Amino acid sequence: MILYFDCFSGVSGDMTLGGLLDLGVPLDWLRARLAALPFEGFEIAERTVVYNGIRGRRVEVRTTDPSPPHRHYGEIHERIAAAPLAEPVRRRALAVFRRLAQAEAAVHGCTPEEVHFHEVGAVDAIVDVVGCVLGLEYLGVEAVYASPLPNGRGFVACRHGRLPIPAPATQKLLEGVPTYGVEVEAELTTPTGAAIVTALCRRFGPMPPMVVRATGYGAGSQNLAPGPNLLRLVLGEPQETAAAEGEGVTADRVTVLEAAVDDMNPEWFGYLMERLFEEGALDVLWIPVQMKKNRPGTLIQVLCRPEQAGRLARRVLTESTTLGVRLQAAERLLLSREIVTVGSSFGAVPMKRVVGPGGTARLVPEFEACREIARSRRIPLREVYERLLREAGEQRPEGAAEGPPLA
Repeated sequence: MILYFDCFSGVSGDMTLGGLLDLGVPLDWLRARLAALPFEGFEIAERTVVYNGIRGRRVEVRTTDPSPPHRHYGEIHERIAAAPLAEPVRRRALAVFRRLAQAEAAVHGCTPEEVHFHEVGAVDAIVDVVGCVLGLEYLGVEAVYASPLPNGRGFVACRHGRLPIPAPATQKLLEGVPTYGVEVEAELTTPTGAAIVTALCRRFGPMPPMVVRATGYGAGSQNLAPGPNLLRLVLGEPQETAAAEGEGVTADRVTVLEAAVDDMNPEWFGYLMERLFEEGALDVLWIPVQMKKNRPGTLIQVLCRPEQAGRLARRVLTESTTLGVRLQAAERLLLSREIVTVGSSFGAVPMKRVVGPGGTARLVPEFEACREIARSRRIPLREVYERLLREAGEQRPEGAAEGPPLA
């Protein structure tokens, strides 16, 4: 799934969280997971509001501690890194706070490790950030896009005193991002909202081609003239994927890892492939390439689930001579398949039953089973394949599109 941030009235952490709840993230589910965080002294409240005739969800993270602590970036990083979160959630949350730390450090002339957060280090901002990435995980969002971001004008009061809008940290976060000014005296894009979008967004601009599945609205603390003070989140599937899906065809997303080497002992490739498959790789390829200075080399290509990418990339860096690994998100279309047992002159043999577009089925012998038959019977592997396919075809009732009956 992909998610588009339509930020016609700006973006903040609480507006994002409200929009995700409006898209279907259960509040009780979110509360239970946030309660497991190593942070205390907060509660989450939500209500429905109507701005300019549009219904939205308003979320408030209320602190129950009368003197909530302000934390350093290092403490926030350590606590989130140690929290019981899925790896994609942890990675996204840490990326958002790293963006905040880098922006604050640039403004105050220190290193990110020295940054002492105030407003953005309070527990409400932590809950907003982690709650948002939890919501993305619940909805299965793999790619985020956003519109250009609006900035209001005037001043905002914070711990450092009176600051111009956008606040200096927000302005730093928005460098390199398409923005525009509006005649509204209010902070439309907050530091937390800017950090969430800029850390997670793949591209800014018009909504990408997509088949819309749901739309959610997150509300700001109050409506602003001319309004509505809402963030619109649009959830959908890439148009190409949705159009190609149908009977027998499904889609998912994977990560492709690539690294090129020209100085690696050939004996190491087999061991590396074994380790990659042991650690969950979906496929591993060695591709001959010509590298710089016309050196013959090998392109290592690994296909894996997104959550396995970090572990497999470390394996490539450890077990090969490459100096770096490229990671790319990719979509793939899959034919439906299952393992069935087919009766044959060799006995019961497992075969893969593949269903193509339109429901047409075919059988594919399993290599390991065929190899074992060929060795035990002392006959060519090719003969095993041919006999299995012939006998499976003979079992199918005449005119049937389905595979043979199971043994």
